[in-house]
Amino acid sequence: MRTVDLTIQDIAFGGKGVARDNGKAVFVPFTIEGERVTANIVREKKQFAEAELIEVLEPSAERVAPSCPYFGRCGGCSYQHISYNHQLELKARQVEQAMRRIARLAEPPMRPIVSSPLSYGYRNRITVHAQDDVVGFYRRDVHELMDIAQCPISMPEVNKALTELRATRPRDGHYSLRAHSGPRVFAQTNDAVADALADFIATILASENEFLIDAFCGAGFFAKRLAPQFERVLGIDWDRFAIDAARKDARPNETYIAGDIAIELRRALNDVAASVSPADPNIPRVGTPATTLIVDPPATGLSPELRRVILDSPPRTMIYVSCNPPTLARDLAELQQRFAVASIAPFDMFPQTAEIEAVAHLKAR
Repeated sequence: MRTVDLTIQDIAFGGKGVARDNGKAVFVPFTIEGERVTANIVREKKQFAEAELIEVLEPSAERVAPSCPYFGRCGGCSYQHISYNHQLELKARQVEQAMRRIARLAEPPMRPIVSSPLSYGYRNRITVHAQDDVVGFYRRDVHELMDIAQCPISMPEVNKALTELRATRPRDGHYSLRAHSGPRVFAQTNDAVADALADFIATILASENEFLIDAFCGAGFFAKRLAPQFERVLGIDWDRFAIDAARKDARPNETYIAGDIAIELRRALNDVAASVSPADPNIPRVGTPATTLIVDPPATGLSPELRRVILDSPPRTMIYVSCNPPTLARDLAELQQRFAVASIAPFDMFPQTAEIEAVAHLKAR
């Protein structure tokens, strides 16, 4: 371990500041670009090093006092030391950088980042862990549970549930605490930003009205909102409990299928393509006519098989919702074989954290 003075030059995706020490990149958490800091090098690799912040020698004007007493020790938040407006600037820049470097877009068609109305008190659910009468979250970088009385980024209803849980001295295990009742299936964490995201997608798709396929549909968050404007809606998800929830109160034009998403999506796109194939096989087909596809995959992005399915029978319009811009950018690099990227819009679904949501609008070439 050695101690160095560094100047932070940038903030990497994931939230750590980036400095240089004898030409080697050094990652320092809880810093802001432009700051001079003293740090301990704790892990050194051939190409980079990891450091822990000791002291901020010259603080940024964007540095603020964290609102959470656990900040810096809890593994959840990375940005509470940064003003909220600057968090938005950082996240928008990180999405654009990923699009340039990974998606190979020379001029990414960026839209302004959509902020969260609440920068604290927005989370509608958390998962806490209990072990040996300790209830809380794991510490940063170590598998050690720390006791948490309240979580400032969570809604009051969630913190009330946490207080009640702690009072029962729960058995060892994992506990999901939610602000809303309803089916225990995946849902977005920030209600206000999720609504803004859905409204944004509805605006983009205002001229589409025939066949909507919602892959990774969950309980139908997007499909059910858009169903009134489409003649036919198909939702696909591997989670049968989510599909059961989606089927409840489904309109006559809504169909939901539980199964392998690549297999079911290929079948659906092939069926549409077969029904509209030109009589002359030499006439190229540009996009599967009348078909709109929404994908909202996990952080790992689209599998190679799923990317191939989409490229083989490209829908006319595609919306890609991502919680991980680097994997979104990786997928866009391949999808550009058959699609033009019309726009990319960042959404701050997770204030105070390094997480970013992004929506890409694609059009078949």
